[in-house]
Amino acid sequence: MISTAGLNLTFQTNDGPVHALKDVDLEIGKGEFVSFIGPSGCGKTTLLRVIADLETPTAGTITVNGESPKAARLDRAYGYVFQAAGLYPWRTVEGNIQLPLEIMGYPKTERVERAERVLKLVDLEGFGRKYPWQLSGGMQQRASIARALAFDAGILLMDEPFGALDEIVRDHLNGQLLDLWKRTEKTICFVTHSIPEAVYLSTKIVVMSPRPGRITDVIESTLPVERPLDIRDTKEFLEIAHRVREGLRAGHAYED
Repeated sequence: MISTAGLNLTFQTNDGPVHALKDVDLEIGKGEFVSFIGPSGCGKTTLLRVIADLETPTAGTITVNGESPKAARLDRAYGYVFQAAGLYPWRTVEGNIQLPLEIMGYPKTERVERAERVLKLVDLEGFGRKYPWQLSGGMQQRASIARALAFDAGILLMDEPFGALDEIVRDHLNGQLLDLWKRTEKTICFVTHSIPEAVYLSTKIVVMSPRPGRITDVIESTLPVERPLDIRDTKEFLEIAHRVREGLRAGHAYED
C-alpha cells in the first residue's frame, strides 16, 4: 500500500536547512497496522504528512497505492485523523461527519446513510444530533475517526489521536480502535509517543531516531490478533516493548 525508498526531506528556514527525514526505506502492506514511534521532533508526523501529500520530499521516492501521494490524495485513498478532533462547534456530530462528503458532492441521502454507518462503527450511534461540546474528549476523537472513515478510504492516517486523553480513556479507545481495524480491514498508520500503545495496537512498529528522522528498527509483532488489555502483562508483550525501547536508545546514538 505504501512504499518509500531513500526518502529525504529538508526544510529551508531563515536559520538554515532543517533535515527532517533521512534515507527512509519502508514497506507497508495492505491491512497492516503500523505505528511510528520516536522522540519529539524525529519526523514521525512529517512522514505521515509526506504520505498524505501535505509535505513534499526533497529526495527519494514514495508511492501510495502504487501511485504518487498527490494522485492518491486526488483519488481520496486515505482519511486523516489529527491530534485534535477539529470538529466545527456549530455543526452537529453527523454534520461534521458529512462535511467531507458534502465537499465531494455526495447526494444527501448517501451522506446520511454513510454518517449513520460510521457512527455505529465507532460506537456513537444515537449521538449524531449532539454538538461536539456535548461530548467527552474521547467521544470527540471517535467522531473525528468516523469523519475520516465516512468516504471509505483504504488507508487511515492517525497522528497521535489519543495523546491528550487520560490513560483510562486511552486504553478504552485503543481497544475500540483494534476492533474497528479488524472489522474494516483498513491499512492504518499511527503516530504515538507511547511504547505500550505502539506494541498493543500494531502488526508492525517503526522506531525512529532523533532528527534527522531515520528508521532504527522495524519490529514485526508476534502478538495474536485478539489482544485483551491484560496481554500487556505477558512475557511476549514485554519482550517487544523492550526491543522498542532498545531501538529508541540506539537511535539516540546517531545524534550529532
